[in-house]
Amino acid sequence: MSLWSQLKTHTQGFSTQLKTKVGQFQNKEFANASMAMCALIAAADGRIDDAERTKVSALITSNDVLAVFPPAELTTKFDIYCNKLSTDFNLAKVELTQVVAKVRPKPDQARAVIQIGIIIGGADGNFDPNERAVVREACLALGVSPQEFDL
Repeated sequence: MSLWSQLKTHTQGFSTQLKTKVGQFQNKEFANASMAMCALIAAADGRIDDAERTKVSALITSNDVLAVFPPAELTTKFDIYCNKLSTDFNLAKVELTQVVAKVRPKPDQARAVIQIGIIIGGADGNFDPNERAVVREACLALGVSPQEFDL
């Protein structure tokens, strides 16, 4: 099976698992961690261009996994995080990693945030090395083994 086929299969599996779980995670920390992960994925190469920001924002609002949250709140939080990354990438990366890490005490939520990162990163058909590195770093911040997600 090709790498893309494997990624697509994993992504579809993650989406199915998340649909059943995310309803249980309707809290601000999970929403914030998810949007921080999305912003970190959007900035995986060290910058966020307008096209990528728009694309990820559209993915956030159309993703049925995140449909339990008001789309306007998600996009507002995503934009805030993207602006921080655009202003001072290194400082914002540390801050957003801390936001992601707030769900560490809740293993199901931590894994769901990782799965969201993988889904967003692979949505364009190319889960590139920079995006994989961001998800690996998030795994470490969350105390989740990257190997659990074939990273």
